[in-house]
Amino acid sequence: MRLNAADLTALIGLCREQIEQHCERLGRLDSAIGDGDHGANMRRGLEAVYRERDAISALPLPAALERIGLVLVMSIGGAAGPLYGTLLMELGRGLAVGEEEADFAAILAQAVAAVARRGRSGPGDKTLLDVLYPVQAEIAGHAAPLRIAECARNAAQATEMMLARRGRASYLGARSIGHEDPGASSCALLTRAICLYFKENAPS
Repeated sequence: MRLNAADLTALIGLCREQIEQHCERLGRLDSAIGDGDHGANMRRGLEAVYRERDAISALPLPAALERIGLVLVMSIGGAAGPLYGTLLMELGRGLAVGEEEADFAAILAQAVAAVARRGRSGPGDKTLLDVLYPVQAEIAGHAAPLRIAECARNAAQATEMMLARRGRASYLGARSIGHEDPGASSCALLTRAICLYFKENAPS
């Protein structure tokens, strides 16, 4: 996984744009099964990362990912900040100790496992992990970027019929069924933004 400063700056901007465009929808999803602030929280987090984009992009990729994760932890409220932050920080740490041609799928698997431990959740609990697990599997299978993006979107949509077992949504019991998980939705949006960039711009 080789990204230069220009690639990372562009990706930060694209992720910010995706969350901005879908902020209201994420808020509506969260209003149905949570406290309604997921869109606003994600927008605040991505804006915070965007403000530091030049300094972040000047860092080596492992350090840049760790810094993004830390910014998200500090700026996103609720459960999303620690979960997204853990994912990015663990990715950075994994890349830092790996070889130059490190197996990104294996590093991602370790990062996803860290998110699961942090959230004390797993597959089928109606969380962003229900997107991260299938995305990691597609990456391990060397799927094309568009296939990964489609997988993420389908996985997020599949959470609609799941019973929430973690977080505020779990208090609703069966009433959580019929609503897409907002964390899974934001994860799919970010995954799509990244995948489209990789499709259109082979990172150097």
